[in-house]
Amino acid sequence: MKKTYKIEVDCANCANKMETAAKKTEGVKDAVVNFMTLKMSVEFEDGYDPKEVMQRVLKNCKKVEDDCEIYLK
Repeated sequence: MKKTYKIEVDCANCANKMETAAKKTEGVKDAVVNFMTLKMSVEFEDGYDPKEVMQRVLKNCKKVEDDCEIYLK
């Protein structure tokens, strides 16, 4: 399953940090952050609840970029 989320981040380098943090999160198969459109596309591993995984993704992203935001649907 793949979902796209609106994000808020200040610079391209920070967006890259968010992408790396998201990819390392359990339950995430792949993640791509597009700084120009301020969107994050996340592909989830089978058997994981996207809502729970995205809570972990947000927590991990906040560790590397504390003023970032992911608008969870």
